[in-house]
Amino acid sequence: MTEGFRPPPYPYDRLDELKAVAAALPGGLVDLSIGTPCDPPPRAVVEALAASGAERGYPASIGSPAYREAAAGWLERRLGVSVEPGALAACVGTKEFVAGAPALLRLRTPDRDTVLHPQIAYPSYAMGATLAGCRAVTVPPRADGTLDLAAIDPSDAERALCLWVNSPANPSGALDDLGAAATWGRAHGVPVLSDECYVEFTWDGPPRTILAHGPEGVLAVHSLSKRSNLAGVRAGFYAGDAELVAYLSEVRKHAGLMVPGPVQAAAVAAWDDDAHVEEQRARYRHRLALMQRVLGDAGIDCPRPAGAFYLWVPVPDGDAWGLTRRLATEGGALVAPGEFYGGDDHVRIAVVQPDDRLELVGRRLGRT
Repeated sequence: MTEGFRPPPYPYDRLDELKAVAAALPGGLVDLSIGTPCDPPPRAVVEALAASGAERGYPASIGSPAYREAAAGWLERRLGVSVEPGALAACVGTKEFVAGAPALLRLRTPDRDTVLHPQIAYPSYAMGATLAGCRAVTVPPRADGTLDLAAIDPSDAERALCLWVNSPANPSGALDDLGAAATWGRAHGVPVLSDECYVEFTWDGPPRTILAHGPEGVLAVHSLSKRSNLAGVRAGFYAGDAELVAYLSEVRKHAGLMVPGPVQAAAVAAWDDDAHVEEQRARYRHRLALMQRVLGDAGIDCPRPAGAFYLWVPVPDGDAWGLTRRLATEGGALVAPGEFYGGDDHVRIAVVQPDDRLELVGRRLGRT
């Protein structure tokens, strides 16, 4: 009998031993690994979640009119792009979209079998290719962090089902040239899927979206998980090429992929409010600077990211697991080795914990 697919260990499960080590220190574990938000969402969002009255009925798979109008209003207000209602649809958080889109796109284009994605990247792009029975092919970065699209082999371009871009990027915080990606995709007939879930946390210049370069052949993917501290409710959307949105939304409807009704009501309140995002931006900017100082005092240098809330820390001796262990055993901080993201000589630190927890890491490191 041929052996079927066996999923690899989930990356963060490999940190369980170090999690126990860090948790044993006085004051306990400071978890800077996955990037789970710790700050509260707006009160109005929680109230909308509790009082929607939408529990009894089946929610619209594409999102209610109010959900789509709120998301489109946010795109226009914050990113300066107008999207027609039929060119935007809901998804159950963006991770399921990232992991599931290649399988749905391959149903549409079965003669293509390759998913292109950044070499330094969130692991779900490659896993989405695996789950679709596709090849995952990486695109290397240039020195400035943008994708080196010229490095894509022509034979891979011919077989490409899609190209993923991520800006600001997880884990590096780099800002990609989204216009160049859109142009490359149109020239090669390859849909470009732009994961923009950290766009509200763009530090170098204004936030930017691939939709600013036109909707043809592109999708932008957005989420409330990071923007509004709503990772637990699973609410996002994708928007862009009307034909692609129509195709994906119809297939997803058949698959029963639906954002729950109460969550849709909460999402409307979240997309409509920008004040809480400004507060969150200030928190993350402060924490990035604070954690840079903590690391610097411990002899660990790292650059300030251009976006997102991660520090992508170079490891001079290349031993990323060694630094991961040091931070756990001496500082009580759980971080993620760059191996999880294709960067073996780096460590990723998510500055999602409050100031006092980051300061605790600093005090611990200062005593060693």
